Amino acid sequence: MTTAAFDNWCLLRRERAFPARPSTVADFIADVASLGIGKIWPIVVAISNAHTRNGLADPTAGGWVSAAINELANVEAPRSWPAEQKQRFYALPYDLQAFISEREAERDKAVRRAQNQAAAKRKERSNGRQSNGA
Repeated sequence: MTTAAFDNWCLLRRERAFPARPSTVADFIADVASLGIGKIWPIVVAISNAHTRNGLADPTAGGWVSAAINELANVEAPRSWPAEQKQRFYALPYDLQAFISEREAERDKAVRRAQNQAAAKRKERSNGRQSNGA
């Protein structure tokens, strides 16, 4: 992915695309939010890469951009995380939030499945004892 969409957006608004300010990237995200996270995130990554490749500060890291991405992506912090740690989750980059959220959901499903299987086995044993004792 390239930064062309961001570059054009900056040109139209007379903003500097390179090096970019975090507030400019956040404003871009808010303005093009209707594209969805799937199209915006690769552009944000490209902006980040362009800056870090050239030895510049990453304008997408933290603060303004994280808040704009969080609002757009709306990834919920895992239920298993303590409340005081959930703010730290929202400070993580979107791709890590999505990864952690997916893994937590998979783990929750596996735990529920195991609990249901254990309950079914207990019920089988209980029914077997009742029929043997009757």
